[in-house]
Amino acid sequence: MMHASAAARLPLLCLACIPLSAAHAASSTAGPSAAVPSAAAPLTASVTLDFAIAIDKFLFFRIGDSAWPTLSSAVSSVGFVLTPSIPAVPTTPAAGNNTAVAWSGGAPAFTVASSGNVLPVEVRSNAGQVTLRATATTALASGANTIPLSEILVASSDSNLPAPTIPNTGTGTAVNVVGTAFTNLVTVRTANWTFSYANLASRTAGTYTGQVTFTASSP
Repeated sequence: MMHASAAARLPLLCLACIPLSAAHAASSTAGPSAAVPSAAAPLTASVTLDFAIAIDKFLFFRIGDSAWPTLSSAVSSVGFVLTPSIPAVPTTPAAGNNTAVAWSGGAPAFTVASSGNVLPVEVRSNAGQVTLRATATTALASGANTIPLSEILVASSDSNLPAPTIPNTGTGTAVNVVGTAFTNLVTVRTANWTFSYANLASRTAGTYTGQVTFTASSP
């Protein structure tokens, strides 16, 4: 069982605030020109105001069922069950318990059944370029036996929101999320990530559990 948590290492959710500073105002008065009768004299008065608007940065990142703008600490789970099957020659195995079968001794094939392996992913930010990284939080292990975390593969339904490669240990290489507006400064992206198990080698029987942390970051 591989658990994928969607916790960014910087605050996942901040709300943009737009404080309006106190306006700085000057004052002026105007009077009639001595050369023109006061009743007909044009008057002009000008006042200058200075405004300041501050918009804070925010970053929202989720993998799993919680949706914008909900902040959640829930951890989604992805599972794979491998079922062996005896080669069909020289005799096709019959279904049932304690059933004898002539077996060539060839290695059995394993079929992989996935559960919960397609997860919705969402990134929202106004902070510029957003990058995603995967960190091997806990190794896939069953007792003393382990499976390299790199055998867990991730494919994205949208190339603009790619999935980073899961490393065996430590933190892997970053991938860039393509921004949606204002020259890559604003990002609103959604996609589905599909997790799969490469099954590259025979493993000792057992239930292997591990955890991966995906992190979104911006400048």
